[in-house]
Amino acid sequence: MSASSDTKRDFVSSELGTKEYWDQAYDREIKSFNDVGDVGEIWFGEDSQERVLDWLEDYGGVVTEDPVIDLGCGNGVMLLEMAKRGYSNLTGVDYSEGAVQLARSIADKKEVACIDYQVADLIADDCTRKYTCLTRQYKLVIDKGTYDAISLIPGDDIKTRQAYLKTVRQILSSDGVFVITSCNWTKEQLLHFWETDFKLFKTIPTPSFQFGGKKGSTVTSLVFTHKS
Repeated sequence: MSASSDTKRDFVSSELGTKEYWDQAYDREIKSFNDVGDVGEIWFGEDSQERVLDWLEDYGGVVTEDPVIDLGCGNGVMLLEMAKRGYSNLTGVDYSEGAVQLARSIADKKEVACIDYQVADLIADDCTRKYTCLTRQYKLVIDKGTYDAISLIPGDDIKTRQAYLKTVRQILSSDGVFVITSCNWTKEQLLHFWETDFKLFKTIPTPSFQFGGKKGSTVTSLVFTHKS
C-alpha cells in the first residue's frame, strides 16, 4: 500500500510512541497500585470502554466462550470488565513488561483467573510465530489506543503501522471482528488505512461536537471484519 494524504499522519511523533515512556509510566503505576491500590488510567475513559462492550453485547456475534485478545492491554481494565460480564477466554498482550506485571497484579487482587496476560511486540518480525499468544486466532480483537501509540513511533510510522495491520490480519479469525478505538485518526483516515485488508462492519456511535459549522468526534470506534 502506498502512502497518501489519508494514510500519512497529520501529527508529529511523540515519546508516547516509545517503549521507554510506557515502561516508566507503568513503573509509576505499579508503585501507586502497591501503595494505595490505584489501578491507573482507563484509556479514553470508562464511557468509551462501556460503549464498546455494550455494542458487543447487542451484536451477539461473540459469545462468552469465544477467544478474545486485547492488543496493548495496559493495566487490563478492559478485560477485567469483560470477565465481569461473563467472558472467560481472554488474552491481554502488551510490549511493556510493567504493563503486564500491573495487569496480572490487579487481576490477582480481584481474584480473576480467566485472563492470560503476555508480553509481546505486535510489530516485531515474525511476531505471530515468535509469541505463543499470537500463534492462535481470535473471534474478537480489541484495540483501544494501541494503533494511536504505534502511529506516534519516531521514524517510518507507515512501515510500523503496516506491520501492525499484518499482525491483526493474521490473528483475527475468518468470522471474527476487529474493534478499534482512536483519538488520533478520523473515521475517514482509519477507513483508508484499514480497508486495504478489512471491510467496515459497524461504526459505534461516540459523542460528537460541532464547531465552525462542522461536526466531529474526539474519539472514533469502528468495527471491521475480513474482506471476503
